[in-house]
Amino acid sequence: MITIIGGGPAGIGMGLLLKQNGIKDFIILEKDQVGSTFLQWAKETKFITPSFTAHGFGHLDLNAILPDTSPAYTFGKEHLSGEEYGDYLAMIAEYYDLPVRENTTVYKMEKKEGKYWVQTSELGDGFFSNSVILACGEFQFPKRPFTYGIHYGDVTSWAELEGDRIIIGGGESAADAAYHLATADQQVDVYYSAPVWFDKEVDPSRTLSPFTRERLKSPVVFNRIVEHPSKRAVSIEKDEAKECYLVQFEDGEVIETDREPIICTGFSSGAKQFKHLFDWNEEGLPILTEKDESTIAPSVYLIGPSVRQKNTIFCFIYKFRQRFAIIAENIFFYHHLPCNPDVFQLYKQSSMYLDDLSCCEKDCAC
Repeated sequence: MITIIGGGPAGIGMGLLLKQNGIKDFIILEKDQVGSTFLQWAKETKFITPSFTAHGFGHLDLNAILPDTSPAYTFGKEHLSGEEYGDYLAMIAEYYDLPVRENTTVYKMEKKEGKYWVQTSELGDGFFSNSVILACGEFQFPKRPFTYGIHYGDVTSWAELEGDRIIIGGGESAADAAYHLATADQQVDVYYSAPVWFDKEVDPSRTLSPFTRERLKSPVVFNRIVEHPSKRAVSIEKDEAKECYLVQFEDGEVIETDREPIICTGFSSGAKQFKHLFDWNEEGLPILTEKDESTIAPSVYLIGPSVRQKNTIFCFIYKFRQRFAIIAENIFFYHHLPCNPDVFQLYKQSSMYLDDLSCCEKDCAC
């Protein structure tokens, strides 16, 4: 038995690869519904990675989780909304008849007698699994470092937030929040700890996307977004008497704001639900073997945006889908399961198989 925990792009993508190889004894557990993370995005939020139908020319759609599929073809859009991408995942899961068990929470997971006990009810019901693949994502686990503040992940629509706002954070979520608030004629002040709002680097995981940069330069938001670099917030408190919020920074400055600040401090690894199954680094990420396996719990694997290999970040769909086949090969070898060489060849041809990380260390000439 192979258990996949999570019904997002990582979990569904991994399940598709197992099914294509003829594996029948596996299950995908999802605590809500397939694609639920994307269905919880703010209504206005779009993918920063563009979708384009080009697999006929050997280039897979950046947001596809399976060769010969394309969200761009399905929806006729380059930048999909969360709802649209959630629908894409649900359609694929249904079309390929994946063994997904929705509305199923994993309460506990522990090793017993050489296997892993996966508990799926408060009463203790569950089953044993030979291998477990964690595909829990991150969006469900927002970092909340302050007493007050509306986290980016809590917003269902930016149109519901009225008035000028302070944003704490300097990543993609902060830029997205600032853009949508500014387009609604609101003044936005963005405070972030870095000296600049992301340097321009080759690795798109370490800088703002071209899509985001273009939006921030739009005439629609001109002069409505003010940056405050090198300003690390350390606390947010509420002054009940003045009916305002007090934001204190590391340099000692305290500012007042009438409206609750927007917190764009990112998300934690979903693997923290099973913290005991991993060693952790200083950044709060699981430490993995070169096959994305736990270093302390054999046959427990991690896929999705929290995967790190050396200096390589696999936080985008087009990145972490390249590791599905690496894990599958390892599981098939370890448990003596049959595999379909043609499927792995297709994944290699579709740039969905990455075992040589030296290709990730690149510079651009211009």
